[in-house]
Amino acid sequence: MTLDDSEAVKIEGDIAPADILFVCEHASCTFPPEFGNLGLSEDVRRSHVAWDPGALALSRELAKRFGSSVVAGGVSRLLYDCNRPPEAPDAVPSRSEVFDIPGNVDLSKEDRAARVAQIYQPFKEAVEQVVEVVHPKAIVTVHSFTPVYHGTQRAVEIGILHDRDTRLADSMLASMEGGPFLTLRNDPYGPEHGVTHSLRIYALPNKLPNVMLEVRNDLLADEATAAQIADVLEAAIAQGIAELRDAGEIV
Repeated sequence: MTLDDSEAVKIEGDIAPADILFVCEHASCTFPPEFGNLGLSEDVRRSHVAWDPGALALSRELAKRFGSSVVAGGVSRLLYDCNRPPEAPDAVPSRSEVFDIPGNVDLSKEDRAARVAQIYQPFKEAVEQVVEVVHPKAIVTVHSFTPVYHGTQRAVEIGILHDRDTRLADSMLASMEGGPFLTLRNDPYGPEHGVTHSLRIYALPNKLPNVMLEVRNDLLADEATAAQIADVLEAAIAQGIAELRDAGEIV
């Protein structure tokens, strides 16, 4: 039994030309029956180690505001992390933060290759196909992170992450400086942590401005705060696109 492509990836919104394409790799904590539960309790399967709580809702809201679409992962990142290349050890993690993942320990090469074929490849192909239709001016990937990591409280509230193309990130960071949320560059993660894979394969080869958003998930759990987050990010993204257009870097 194999995972149907439609389970591995979800495409939402208008698939039509738009300034921004939103990508949400860790949108779901779904464990299709064919994979079992990886030896994890239901609490762990619903926790932040299995997905990015609030990220899909934020992606949908931003896509609605920009008249664009979202390509979202359909299964838990513990089965396969679509923001990692197949050769990355943590693409199929045997441990995530403080949790061992028994079902991912000692996977055979064949089992690992099956995860790539059933989860990563359909997701990658979907993003590439949507890019061809939408012709976005920029790609924005949307994530959330836990307020407490390995027992340490994180002060950062919004992370603006980038790889070697800093154009959109620079503009967003400048516009968000002094705003209502503590916003930092490449924090709580950066390229050195292997988190910019999607930017590297979907945006950089196409010379598209890009950014990876990380929002602390406790802020997305409150409806009013989540709406404020969306307002702030919408304004920053729009300003970034306008500045790049004025500079002739996008048309």
